[in-house]
Amino acid sequence: MCGIVGYVGPRFATPILLDGLHRLEYRGYDSAGIAVLNLDGEIEIEKTEGKLKKLLESLEDGGPTGFLGVGHTRWATHGLPNEENAHPHADCQGRIVLVHNGIIENHSSLREELLARGHDFVSQTDTEVLAHLIEEEYDRLIQEGGDLPYLPDAVRLALRKVRGAYAIVAFCREEPELLVGARLFSPLIAGLGQGENYLASDIPAIMRHTRRAMVVDDGEVIVLTPGGVTIRTLDGEEIKREPLSITWDVEAAEKEGYPHFYLKEVHEQPQAIANTLRGRLDGQRVSLSEWADLGLRQVDRVNIVACGSSYYAGLVGKLLMEKWAGLPVEVTVASEFRYRDPLVDDRTLVMLITQSGETADTLGGFRLAQERGALTVALTNVVGSSVTRSVDATFYFQAGPEIGVVATKTYTAELILLCLIALDLARIRGRMSEAEIGSVVTELRGACLPEYKRSWRTRSLLAMWPGGMPTGRASSSSDAT
Repeated sequence: MCGIVGYVGPRFATPILLDGLHRLEYRGYDSAGIAVLNLDGEIEIEKTEGKLKKLLESLEDGGPTGFLGVGHTRWATHGLPNEENAHPHADCQGRIVLVHNGIIENHSSLREELLARGHDFVSQTDTEVLAHLIEEEYDRLIQEGGDLPYLPDAVRLALRKVRGAYAIVAFCREEPELLVGARLFSPLIAGLGQGENYLASDIPAIMRHTRRAMVVDDGEVIVLTPGGVTIRTLDGEEIKREPLSITWDVEAAEKEGYPHFYLKEVHEQPQAIANTLRGRLDGQRVSLSEWADLGLRQVDRVNIVACGSSYYAGLVGKLLMEKWAGLPVEVTVASEFRYRDPLVDDRTLVMLITQSGETADTLGGFRLAQERGALTVALTNVVGSSVTRSVDATFYFQAGPEIGVVATKTYTAELILLCLIALDLARIRGRMSEAEIGSVVTELRGACLPEYKRSWRTRSLLAMWPGGMPTGRASSSSDAT
């Protein structure tokens, strides 16, 4: 998990990149770096091992001055966490620079081929392979002639040679108003400004600058200039997409006086519950309009596919659905689901739980379920995320951004939403009476109404979270996230 930010526009890039990295620091702790095309037309790279604080200290003079740049905060996968392996990485000529989140699975064989063709490597990362592949394609396009820009096609052609997962952002000193990004299984978004544009791995990096965003899909290459954005597939087909509006407050992605994001988000659990319930209770009834027309009466089994804390929420969902709706439920870690032969057909309901909507293995599980004709439902927190764009129905738990690495409010929201889903399935299948459903709804309303927030009802609902309901801010000054 790494953080990425990129900028092209009329303002100096370095402050924007450093601010974005600060908001993405939760995504990587072992090194950080930026690259900026300076006013002399040269690429300046500044990077350090350790936390972002070390990079900030090394740039006390203000850092590189220019209007185009990329930044990165790293969580190491290939190569030691040191300055040599920190991003950004450049090609042999120092002409192209890029940052990368993900894993290139065939990097070893590609590296051997590139070394045999005379390329020089300075790191042990899989990422540097991409820089040299793009370099080769760029040189080939120059030899073939034609007009600039070359970088978008060079990136597109290079990426067709790699296997794995990636979100990348790159620029070239020969094309000073061009920022190119691409994505496969790793999240990447574009932020759309007035005469300036941004790329980032997560929304908080751009929230201070714009509320208009565009999600990059798998297998797409996005090209940003100060004045516009173009998206194409790896095959060169142009994609038209409308931007989304970011509704979160900037303050929602910041600590608001808490010593760290984890504690802040623990305290946000009551509001997350209220947001999850909002619009889904009608008197004493559960009303889930998201899947009203899905044809759920044909379903005779459920598969819940998830990773990490979402998987554990799924185990609670299994208990509720089996007890209340009388459906057999299987809960599978997404990486296992996609690589085995699960019993899934057109009478199966596959629930994909992913806070970000971008979890690579969960998306792979969706594709398998879709191929086998299953009904697919996503439970996610991020509007417009990858999982939402092809499933049959989407349930947003609307918990707001979760910055802390440890799931807190989003886990609680998943439990509440799974409870609602189990109740609605019980209603559809005639397994619970209106009175029985109403009794549970009364408990759920207790979590939503202010006068009940400290009541035994709320505490009983939140007992599934190991720490229970906090009663006030802690005095600790640690800042783990």
